[in-house]
Amino acid sequence: MTDPCLCCGIVAGEVPATKVAETASTCAFMDINPGSEGHLLVVPRTHSRDLLEIAPDDLAAVTVEAQRIARAVVPALGADGVNLLNCCGAQAWQTVFHFHLHLIPRYADMGRDRLALPFEPGVPGDPEAIAATGARIAAAL
Repeated sequence: MTDPCLCCGIVAGEVPATKVAETASTCAFMDINPGSEGHLLVVPRTHSRDLLEIAPDDLAAVTVEAQRIARAVVPALGADGVNLLNCCGAQAWQTVFHFHLHLIPRYADMGRDRLALPFEPGVPGDPEAIAATGARIAAAL
């Protein structure tokens, strides 16, 4: 890594952040551009650019920590649900290139939640196209 990494700076304590939890391999802190009340990020301490690069053990640690935090966030904030979101690559909305999971509490009260779906769920796709794409993915594995 040659460019300074915002998340690495936060993990190291060099960049100010509101940290909410730390483990030997993860750090969780509040998102400064929240999509809802309580929106936070869970990151590995070890730098990985994205989902394609992160080590399996770090990915597992981040996911388990996100679950632990979600179990506390829902009752503590009175959330109605939680989204976990990872964006991998600029076309997928990744803007900070250190792997991170967004843990986003969701609320029926839209005064606490400004997120909306970027696509319309429940709209069926072409079954033949879905099957063909599934076959391509299975073959790549």
